[in-house]
Amino acid sequence: MRKITSLAIIMASVAILAACRSGQGHLERAEQMRSTIYELYDVDQTALLSENYPQDAPDQVTYLANGLPDFKNQYSFLWPYSGTLSMMTALYEANGLPECLQFIDNQVLPGLESYFDKSREPHAYSSYITVATSDRFYDDNIWLAIDFVDLYTLTGQKCYLEKAEQIWKFVMSGHDDKLNGGIYWCEQKKESKNTCSNAPAAVCALKLFEATGEREYLSIGSNLYRWVVSWLYDQNEGLFSDNIRVEDYKISPAKYSYNTGQMIQAAAMLYRISNQSHYLEQAQSCAEYAYQKWFKEYDGGVVMESGDVWFDAVLLRGLIELYEVDGNSKYIDAVDHTLRYAWEHGRDENGLFGKFLSHQQEGKPKRWLLTQAAYAEMSARMASLKR
Repeated sequence: MRKITSLAIIMASVAILAACRSGQGHLERAEQMRSTIYELYDVDQTALLSENYPQDAPDQVTYLANGLPDFKNQYSFLWPYSGTLSMMTALYEANGLPECLQFIDNQVLPGLESYFDKSREPHAYSSYITVATSDRFYDDNIWLAIDFVDLYTLTGQKCYLEKAEQIWKFVMSGHDDKLNGGIYWCEQKKESKNTCSNAPAAVCALKLFEATGEREYLSIGSNLYRWVVSWLYDQNEGLFSDNIRVEDYKISPAKYSYNTGQMIQAAAMLYRISNQSHYLEQAQSCAEYAYQKWFKEYDGGVVMESGDVWFDAVLLRGLIELYEVDGNSKYIDAVDHTLRYAWEHGRDENGLFGKFLSHQQEGKPKRWLLTQAAYAEMSARMASLKR
């Protein structure tokens, strides 16, 4: 399959190049980042993309359910590839261009189907393309379901909702009564229940409720939110721990910004749906603790930087949801500064980001596909924000 790139989108990229170089305009920067991704990460004119740039010797595929120790990953794992769907969904929300939706349908989704595993029930997306039998992660699939619900909300096209609901069946197959509920992280390794599988599942369920009006989704979303608070909220830090091990109830002390970001988003959504003030208070409290931990004074300003740009992008989803219900622009203003500053100071000679938004990464490490998609997603979401 040849790489499909809309002529209209290419022309738009050329037209806005000068503005992007001066660092103006979130939408323009998002579009230029999208264009850079499909130029540098293209693999053999397929709909798939590479894991890293530069594309030198492929890395060995890891966490394959059936081993295959000599298998090399010419293409990206599902997680980075899924970031391009998030990026394009956010871009479509920001620009509303039919060409953008066509790009999703004709480019992104055909590539995504290379990961779709019909050999196991319920059908779902594998961590690597289906040339090999790879592990299936509940969180990988939840991120996709969220994007599909968003696409349905934006377009009204039922094919997107059907895809989200299909994924949801797989997600719920990872739920059981151990630890009084909760969703595992990995289908093949049911060893822990993680914030990264339960918090976005709560968000997804609430989005499905708003899209369909089916109250079962609201019940599930509320229960999952409460489950995470019950087991994984760290009162000392005001943030959420990464996971709890099922065997011995041991809680990982690690804190990641995307986990707290999804709990902020779920709480803000529950407040919007129910008008119960304690949800708003919980979202506001978590947002302030997240700000204290992952926003840093840098070069005369405040920069959002947790050490992973995609984690930052998911935290931003929660901060936007909160802003839309309480109108406090403190965190949004800091993200606005971060993205503008990063565009000028965080990219390398190829226009790519490393681990840090505040400065270029030293040396010449590989640049991860997901990082680039995450920056574009953040910029597009900021472009959509009504302020």
